[in-house]
Amino acid sequence: MNAPRTRTLSHGFEAAAAPTDMRSTVVPEGHPAPLRWPRRSATAATPATLQVEDAYEAHFDFVWRTARRLGTPPPQLDDVVQEVFVVVQRRLPEFEGRSQLKTWLFSITRRVVRAHLRQNARHRRAALEEIPEIADASTPDAESQLASDEDTRLLYSLLDELDADKREVFVLSELEEMSGPEIAQALDLQLSNVYARVRVARLAFEAALKRYRARHQRSR
Repeated sequence: MNAPRTRTLSHGFEAAAAPTDMRSTVVPEGHPAPLRWPRRSATAATPATLQVEDAYEAHFDFVWRTARRLGTPPPQLDDVVQEVFVVVQRRLPEFEGRSQLKTWLFSITRRVVRAHLRQNARHRRAALEEIPEIADASTPDAESQLASDEDTRLLYSLLDELDADKREVFVLSELEEMSGPEIAQALDLQLSNVYARVRVARLAFEAALKRYRARHQRSR
């Protein structure tokens, strides 16, 4: 496995980028569950001709990592992602291309995740208990992979300290690096409200990170 790259978020938290042979694009969150959907030939799709297979092929990774980052426990990811694409299949005729497909998919994923979390509130804290693909310490690049796994645990731990509204806007702005207008469309908010929420979410994340560092220093 290639050594993971890193980038520094605006608040100074260094998140590990995925190794080049993994599907996640920001932190190594494990390989997405292998859902099955019929493959179509790679052709440009317009809103009028878009099929669920097109959305699946182009944005499965995005839906999987969004569901995970919004708090879906790993044991439930298969069900949540599958349900997202079932909703996509049912609602695809409504998509008119007025927003990015990715933005529309986030809105659906957000609603599905929130419904699952309401139904399974007792599993909310279980999101940190499984980090797939923990490296064998004897393999090449094991040290960097283990560091990446620890970064992933820390990221989810800090995200779990944010309420749902802050978590969603933080994921979009800091992890998916969406623009303000894209976030406004995804969350159905006024643009001014988006920028305000991003500032509040960053401050909340920074506060959670400071608390973690303080606890870490005391434990030494």
